[in-house]
Amino acid sequence: MKQILIPVVLAAYFACMSASGQGTTIASAVDREITDAEKQITDAAEAMPESKYNFSPERLQIAGADYNGVRTFATEVRHIAASNYAIWSPLTGEQFPKDFLGGNGPENLTTKAEIVKFLRDSFALGHRAAATLTPENMLQPPGKSKSIRLRLAVFAVEHANDHYGQMVEYLRMNGIVPPVSR
Repeated sequence: MKQILIPVVLAAYFACMSASGQGTTIASAVDREITDAEKQITDAAEAMPESKYNFSPERLQIAGADYNGVRTFATEVRHIAASNYAIWSPLTGEQFPKDFLGGNGPENLTTKAEIVKFLRDSFALGHRAAATLTPENMLQPPGKSKSIRLRLAVFAVEHANDHYGQMVEYLRMNGIVPPVSR
């Protein structure tokens, strides 16, 4: 029920905004959310030195903490990007890359520059996905998806923000103040 209710409420809000002459469309509102997430996440990815991209709290000895099997910082960033592709590609109709099937993106991306480019490219897809949203199609599922278009567009931002929180912790564990907190 929650998966349907949130997009319906958002759709009603955006419809009212458009009707009131504010000029906000569903596509522009979702695009703004993508832009906000993109900035925070790419700024955090840029803030971590390349020498710390393989950092994982798994190696820390903290009493009562169990970090076994957690992702490295690099894998967190690749995971966000790969998930963006998985969630947004049905909206654009673009082919989901086969080498992203593991959920953490291509393992051959190892340098900070490669990983950040992959992340930026995934958000570019998000902007293209947002641009496809219209009042006529936002409550329809794309292709064989069980979720509606608006839910997919918004869920990708929610998912990215969840992992952004983990990125912030990794930055702080390395003595780096996240850019948004500076």
